[in-house]
Amino acid sequence: MTTPVSKSILNLALPIFIGQIAFMANGIIDIIMAGHISAVDQAAVGIGMSVFFSVFVPFMGVLLALSPAVSYHYGADNHAAIGEEMRQGLWLMLFLAVPMFLLIYFPDPFLRISQLTPEVEAKTRAYLQYSAWGSLAQLLFRVFYGFTTAISRPRIVMALSLFALAIKVPLNFVFMHGYFGFPAMGGVGSAVATMIAVWITAALTWYIVWRDADYRRYQIFVQWSWPKLPEQLYLLKLGVPIGVTFLVDVTSFTFMALFIARLGPTASAAHGIATNLAAFSYMLPMSLALSVSVLIGQALGGKDPRLARHTGKVGFVLVAACASVVAVMLVGASSWLSQVYTSDAAVRNLATQLLMLVAVYHLFDALLAMGIYALRGYKVVLAPMLVCAVCLWGLGLGGGWLAGLHGLSWPQSVAPLGVPGFWYSAIAGFALASLLVAVQFWHVSGREVATLPGKN
Repeated sequence: MTTPVSKSILNLALPIFIGQIAFMANGIIDIIMAGHISAVDQAAVGIGMSVFFSVFVPFMGVLLALSPAVSYHYGADNHAAIGEEMRQGLWLMLFLAVPMFLLIYFPDPFLRISQLTPEVEAKTRAYLQYSAWGSLAQLLFRVFYGFTTAISRPRIVMALSLFALAIKVPLNFVFMHGYFGFPAMGGVGSAVATMIAVWITAALTWYIVWRDADYRRYQIFVQWSWPKLPEQLYLLKLGVPIGVTFLVDVTSFTFMALFIARLGPTASAAHGIATNLAAFSYMLPMSLALSVSVLIGQALGGKDPRLARHTGKVGFVLVAACASVVAVMLVGASSWLSQVYTSDAAVRNLATQLLMLVAVYHLFDALLAMGIYALRGYKVVLAPMLVCAVCLWGLGLGGGWLAGLHGLSWPQSVAPLGVPGFWYSAIAGFALASLLVAVQFWHVSGREVATLPGKN
């Protein structure tokens, strides 16, 4: 039987989850279609995605400062403040767009680390250059995403994400295989398809905000606002730690992919399958965690810290249960999933082994997401960032570099473990981080309740 709080979480999380599944399906389709062209195309797409998201996601994370800010105003029923927050958020998006574009379009620092073969490097570079143009539209869409989720209207995001997927799939066929007179671009064609799809979707998104009566009450377009330094600093104070947290999370896997690229296209392709499914699986706990973050912000805006704390506790229970089910499914379907992704036997065998580790990793990834997002609802963002930096970069990535490429000499001598060594270390890093943020949530939420009248 669901409680009122769990029902509220699930009602908000379901459309978020469907929308995120549609978003992630783009990447999965790209990896699968590239894998049936060649291992080189699949490796290029996998590495290109890793580099793209390592740059895009931190900038997107800075903009997610809008979500706790808007959800708090929504809980306090302050519509005018939401409108001004969104105007300032759009300015912030413009400031962030330029450096983000340049980092994606000129990926040389990332490619030097990976020591790619010339063929894979050429395809990866072309993939990223097309992706850079699409990243501008994706950043614009994410401003809307944070806004509409914070006011408990995620269904429009779901519908737009499904629309983007619907036009993306046929565009993939056109540009990857070369139909209607277009050249067959292989894996690079998937980036062209994405660029077109996201610009169409972003334009439609903001047309809806302009025309829809429910959005008009927030008065986003009723007046012009220049950037205001106090508001920009406030958003940056919240957003930069969020963005850095995303940076740590994503780059821990980006650099893992770049280091693994030294082991050859087979290792890169198998790791790409594993990370793609790990990211896809993450969408469920992330949707639950985002819902909890929004509801906590709304409860705090409504001056109800007890409800905020209870919402977080219910969220942890829900995410643990769901992650356990997903982990079992990953183990049971590992061989079949590998066959879906690739026709290369060597890639398939290694990917099947890695998916066993992905199942364990997913449990801790889910709990870490819930802790981070719950704290974000309290506008606590700096401490989770530090925890992630130490655990994911230090123990996870650093340990993976040693175990995967160089082996261990203590407590006993162990030869390099290859790709699995990176995943063993990632599991250890995420396990420690998830424990630390859960303890922190318990402390922060309890402190808020203790401030109520009549509490000591």
